[in-house]
Parts: sequence; structure tokens; C-alpha cells
Amino acid sequence: MAGRNGRTVRDLRRGNRTAVLQRLYFDGPLSRFELGPATGLSSGSVSNVVADLVADGLVEEAGSVDSDGGRPRTLLRVAPGSGHMIGVDVGETRVRVELFDLALTELARTQRPLESQGYDVGVITGHVRDGIAEVLAAAGLAPELLLGVGIGVPGIVERTPDRGAVVHGQTIGWDAVPLEALLRAGTQLPDGVPYFIDNGAKTLGQAEMWFGAGRGAGNAVVVLFGSGVGACLVTPEVERGRAVEWGHLTVRVRGRRCRCGALGCLEAYAGAESLLARWSEGGGNPPRDADEETALTAMLAAAYPPEGAAADPVALAVLEETAEYLGAGLSDLINLFQPERILIGGWAGLQLGARFLPAVRRHATAYALRHPARKVRIDLGRLGPDAVTVGAAILPLADFFARGGHRAEPAPEARLPAWQAALEERRSPSAPGAGAVQ
Repeated sequence: MAGRNGRTVRDLRRGNRTAVLQRLYFDGPLSRFELGPATGLSSGSVSNVVADLVADGLVEEAGSVDSDGGRPRTLLRVAPGSGHMIGVDVGETRVRVELFDLALTELARTQRPLESQGYDVGVITGHVRDGIAEVLAAAGLAPELLLGVGIGVPGIVERTPDRGAVVHGQTIGWDAVPLEALLRAGTQLPDGVPYFIDNGAKTLGQAEMWFGAGRGAGNAVVVLFGSGVGACLVTPEVERGRAVEWGHLTVRVRGRRCRCGALGCLEAYAGAESLLARWSEGGGNPPRDADEETALTAMLAAAYPPEGAAADPVALAVLEETAEYLGAGLSDLINLFQPERILIGGWAGLQLGARFLPAVRRHATAYALRHPARKVRIDLGRLGPDAVTVGAAILPLADFFARGGHRAEPAPEARLPAWQAALEERRSPSAPGAGAVQ
């Protein structure tokens, strides 16, 4: 029966279960007494919900603490083994697949390099399917126990009622690729295990906002540097986060041609692929037959050699110019969105940032308006190169919480609001602080 606001008794129970699960997950272990004020539920409701969650195996005891003059209070926590998620990063140089338990502890991982086939759709889907099977086998986990598979991809993700998630990846040659349908058609996963597909920069942003350097910020931009460049925007108006194609902002009219086909994009100057190309074009000597990560490491070593060794002038000049382009690009984000924090992640961003983050900050401040520039903090992300897979795994986790810890398979068109609502709840500036990845 629905109340005046349209919510049924089932909706209320699910909401209560969600509230308790989230507080235990992010702030636990907690006692029943502490859960009341933390969730806004009455002591009776807390007791009923906890009893249900314990019966379902989702919550377990985690020791006890002394109370003021009474019996010790039992502490509760979300049972780590009560759920499992897979996170997939379809990156520029490899496809990485990781299996996590409910506490986001990594249980198994595998990765497959992307070589001459590049972004061939059949190769990518094959790597994802094989990677899922491999990590499940390594952990001895039945596919039916998965809460879902989250996948971060390059490009714009559109959700359609008939084909699920469709990827528009202009820079990688994907034009309306029905990735979810292709994976579903060839996978061995049961129909009840959902896929959640989103932009890789957005999943990176989700990970940093939940567990990394973005915790506690209501207004932030998380940028991803790899072969290309992307960003995720989180503001009070866009609390769920939104992928923005920042790498295709024009920074030089009639400049270098970008992978997207346009001229003068930021990605054409700041992406790892373009850095290595500019080094080679200037007379540098990138290592032959090396992947991009290895080649970029060599470029940094050539530009910044050990004391007493001569620096490669071409590599140094390209990297110093890149620091200015990055700073100028960040100044646009500062002027447009006035964020509290800008976080730099991605494998190339972490390599480059460790070397010239001070120069990037200096250029960003010089190009930005003074008032918003004084309020922003520019830092490196804290979760390392695996942040995209962690963020991808958060998608089924958030959906699980939004459903009150129930595994029922939603209709494809109803799936997005559930996990996005959970992300919005978690990112609300008024929400309590998050816990840490274990």
C-alpha cells in the first residue's frame, strides 16, 4: 500500500536497510545505540533492520565496547564476504580486471595488453569476458555471487532501453558500440548479474571522491591523464558526477591534430601519446617497441637524469611546455567551475605530476582568475593507477546499497537511478566522512 507521498511499506523498509548499511560501511563498526542518531531511525527500527541484515548475512558482530555503567555494547559491521564486485578498466594500454569483496579488498586481478589490434571491439569484449572468468576462477567464486560488473571506458556512454549502454568513443574509433549487449551476448554470467558501464574518468572521480583525495569536498574536478585526457566534475548541482570531455577543449587555434580529428585540442599537447610524438618529432629517441607507460618513463628519465648526467634538451622542452598547457587547461576548469579541489590521476598523470606538479600549479594560478584560484587546491589522486577499477566496482556496490542489500535484478531502464542515487547520497556535503579502502 502506498502512502500519500507514493512510498510503499516496501520502499520504507528498503530505505531503512540502505541507511543502516551505508552508515556501517562508511563509519563502522558501530553499535545499535550509535546507529540511531547516525541514521535518524528509532531504536526499534534499528533493532528490526539489524536483525534482518544479520539474518541475511550482510551484517556481523565486530567486537564490543564498554558503555557508561551498563553492559558492553556489541559493535556491528558490514560482512566483507557477503558480496563481491568486479571492476574493469578499459584503458589505453591494457584492459585491467579486478575482483573485490564488499569491503573493496582486492581478491584477484588480471590484465591484458592492447597491442596491434588497438581498440578492436571484438578484442576488447574478449579481454573483458576472459578477464572476468579468470578472476572468478582464481578466487574460486561462483558467478551467481557477484553483485555486478562495473566497467570504465573511454568516450561518452549513452543508455538505451533496447541495447543498454552504448559507447561513443570518437578518439578510439567507436561509433555507437552497444558494449553491454555485446558483453551480455557472449558472457557466461547469469542474467541476474548486471553490467554497469560508464566513462573511465567518471569512475576515477567516483573512487577519489568516495575513498581518496576528494573525500569531504562538495565541489571538485578529478582529471585523468593517460594516452588521452578526460575529467569528472562534481559540484553541489551535479553531485552524482559528470564526465566532461575536457581533453577536447581547444588550446591552440589551428594547432596539432588530435586523435578526435580536430585541431588544437588539449589532448593533442598533454596526452601521453602526443608527448611521445612531440619528443620524437623534435629529434628525441623514444625506446622502440615499448608500450606508452615504459616510453613515458624513459622520457622523464631523459629529461631529468641523475645529478651529473646531461638532460635530453628535447624531452625537457616538451615536458616543460606540457606543464604550461596543463596549467592553462586547469585554469579553464577553475574559471568555469570554481572547484575546491582539482585532483590529477591516471597512469600518466601520476608519473607527470610527481615530477612537475609545482610547475602545473604555478601556471594554473597565473592563467586563472585570482579569486577562484586562491580557493582551489591542486593535488595528485591517492588511489594510484588502479583507481578506475575501484571506481568501476563502486557502481554495482552503490546499486546494492540503494536496493537495501537486495540482489533483485532491475529493468535496464531503472538501473541507472538506483546507483546514481546512492552516489548522490554519498557525495552530499552533509554526509558523514567516508572510510578507507582496505
